[in-house]
Amino acid sequence: MAVLAACILLATPATAVTHGFCWRGAEGYRIEGFISYPDTAEGWVVTENTITGFGITGWQGDRYLGQWSMKDLTPETSWTLRFDTRTLSFPMGGHREDGTYQAWNAGGLANDCGTPGFGFNGGNRAQDVCVDGVFIDESGIPPDTPLAISADPANPCGPLMMSGRPPRNTAS
Repeated sequence: MAVLAACILLATPATAVTHGFCWRGAEGYRIEGFISYPDTAEGWVVTENTITGFGITGWQGDRYLGQWSMKDLTPETSWTLRFDTRTLSFPMGGHREDGTYQAWNAGGLANDCGTPGFGFNGGNRAQDVCVDGVFIDESGIPPDTPLAISADPANPCGPLMMSGRPPRNTAS
């Protein structure tokens, strides 16, 4: 009976879970994005090898900077991703050995996103963006800053849930 149940589970197509997210860098830089993964991955850390969909669009204020998604992936793309499905958070801090490094079409120098191109790097010095093959230093924020997960994937920078840490109390 257990074998039959396992076969039925394997034969049943998994449904995807999708979350929107919003990164807010310095000087008005931001990313609106989405991540999708099989619902069977709930409770795990998913990686660039296990997700089923991912895309980012970059902005500075109202100015469009570019976009990147998994469909643009090539063997030369800097592509490292970790997402904790339990806490709905991208582990940040920038250390590959700790699983807190993110490279979404932008490696450690954030200058390899292509021309035209757009990418994000969550390294050990900062979280920042690459635009048209150029590292945008002014976009940088501290490496361990939590990345906000959206309550509405269709509106990634709308109502947010903070991942990683509880929101700060800003009341005086």
